[in-house]
Parts: sequence; C-alpha cells; structure tokens
Amino acid sequence: MGAPCYTTLDDALEILAPYGIGLKNGNSNHAPMVAEALCAMGRPDAVMPWIARYRERMLSRSPAGGRIRREDWRAALGQRQCFADWSAFIAEELQEAPWRQVLDHWVERLAPGFCAAATHGVIRVGHAARGLAESETQPRLRELADAFASWAATYQEFPANGHGANGTMTPRQAITRVAVVPPDRRQYAGNITASLAMLDDLPEFAPSLGLIDTGGDLASLVGEITEVFAGLYLANAHDIRTTIAFIHGVTSPAALGNIAPQVTDRTARAAVRYAWQSGCGLYACFGGDTTMAEDIEPREEDADDLVDRAVAHGDEHVIKFTEACLRQHARAPSPVYFAAVDHVRGMIPRR
Repeated sequence: MGAPCYTTLDDALEILAPYGIGLKNGNSNHAPMVAEALCAMGRPDAVMPWIARYRERMLSRSPAGGRIRREDWRAALGQRQCFADWSAFIAEELQEAPWRQVLDHWVERLAPGFCAAATHGVIRVGHAARGLAESETQPRLRELADAFASWAATYQEFPANGHGANGTMTPRQAITRVAVVPPDRRQYAGNITASLAMLDDLPEFAPSLGLIDTGGDLASLVGEITEVFAGLYLANAHDIRTTIAFIHGVTSPAALGNIAPQVTDRTARAAVRYAWQSGCGLYACFGGDTTMAEDIEPREEDADDLVDRAVAHGDEHVIKFTEACLRQHARAPSPVYFAAVDHVRGMIPRR
C-alpha cells in the first residue's frame, strides 16, 4: 500500500459539501469517508473519478431548521432532520477551540451512541480526524463538523443497564460470552439500524459492555478487537446483509484507532468499550453458529494489488474495508485481514 497522499482531499470535500448524510436509496452517504480512505491508501488519483460516479446517488443537504443551544443539545440527539443544525453547532465550537479539543469533548459525549446509524457516524469522524491530523484546512474542519453532525443526528444507544465496570477478558475470550438473538426471534426491519432494535428485547445482551479488560496498551486492544471482528466477519458474512453488517464490526474499531491518538487516554478508553459493544451488537443480531473463523491459511498478497482491486471494484464498503484491514495488518500482521479483503469483493456487487 502506497504512502498516504492527500493532494485531492480538500477539492473532494468542497465538491461534497452541498450533500447530506443520506443516499436516494435510504442508505448512508459514504463519499467523504471513501475520499479520505483512498488518500490514506496513496490513491488520490482515484478520488475524483469515484466521486463522479457516486454523485448521482447522493441527496442535497436540507437547510438548517433551528439553532441547537449548548444547554439543551441532548434534546437534538437522534433527530435526523437536525443534521444541518448539528453541523452549524459543531462548526461554531471549532471556531472557538482547537479541533482536537472539540474532538475529545464530543467523542466523550457521543461514545455511548457508538452504534448510531450502524456505526457510520463514528466511522466518518475517524476519517475526518485522520485527514485533519495530516493537515488542518477549512474543508477538513467543515467535514469534522459534518461528521459529528451525522453521529449526533442518528444517535442510538444499546442497552447496557449499568454493566459498565471494567471486565477481565480479552476480546477473543469475551466474544464467546455474548448473548445472541435466537434465530426464531429475529425480525429484520429493512436496514441494519432498525434491525438492531431486536436487542431491546434481549436483556442477556447488556452485560457484553463490561466483559473486556480495557486496561493495558490501548492501540493493542483496538487491534485485538478489530482482528476478532475480522474473524467474525469471515465466519458469518454469507449474504449481502450479513456482509455489510460485519464490515462495520471491523471498520468502526478501526475508526477509533484513527481517533485515539488525537484525544485523551480517558476519552479513548471510554470509547473503546462502546466500540466493543457495537461489534457485539452486530454479532448478536446477525451472527450464526460459528463465532470466528479459525486456522486461516496465511497467504502471500501484495497490498498495492489489493488496493488496485478495491478501486477497480468500486463499492464504497469494499474500499473502506480494504483500507481498514490493510492498515491493521500493517500494524499487527494477521492472515485474517488478507482473507477478509479477498472475501468481500466476492460478496458485494461491483460498482
């Protein structure tokens, strides 16, 4: 995988600024995230052609409807129609304080809703934060405001019921203790976010939040969580719905990996607990009999070739999943990542 190159990111973000968080088919707008991911993989040349193909699927952003006040911001959480209001609100904070301070403040506040919009909110914040860490520009500051707005406007929490104490297990140990929705009680309601409401009727799921030990080296813990959910992806992604669901189980902790170096240790450790919970929630609702793929045969793969295949494939999930897996593999090599990247291209139709 080539060295990161962000020469086209600001121009891309300027093109994308007039658009909202949704697509015409009701799914989330991935364009800013894909643009940053392509730059992170050293493929800035692919950004504009990809956006040109994707733009016809996007919806213009709605105008702001009202002002969010600092004393009652909680009332606007989960109000999708308030996306533009949230963006203006966060933009004001970015004018008054350094972006890392704003990032820390709002990641801490929104972490319990890590699962919002099937984790798209936090994933977008992760891409925005990494772009800003590379260079602080006005388009990237605006994108951070939009990213937080997408998280806040779609805010959703999983049931935890006080199970927030630090656990004692590793992620690999803990995943086998997560309660899953019995197959005969599963009712899929159109999209992933709606389907996750099944957890409201599964009180046994709540303790999952407190299963893992969040002490020790934070980067290693995020890497362990990502590797576990990549193995879970391989074992459970058998159709388009499960593939998309379990992709987010990998890309969301990977997004936290982008955020963690830019915020305080306290905020990052609070967020990692909810990153774990969100992946567990996806598994509880969409998982099968096998938790994780085991004994994966190591394979010789060239990272640049995998990037080229993802770009040629064109799907937004394939591109972002490839970037997340290759980055995690570069940090802590595991055969699960190359296997997952090869698998995903066969599960999602080319664009």
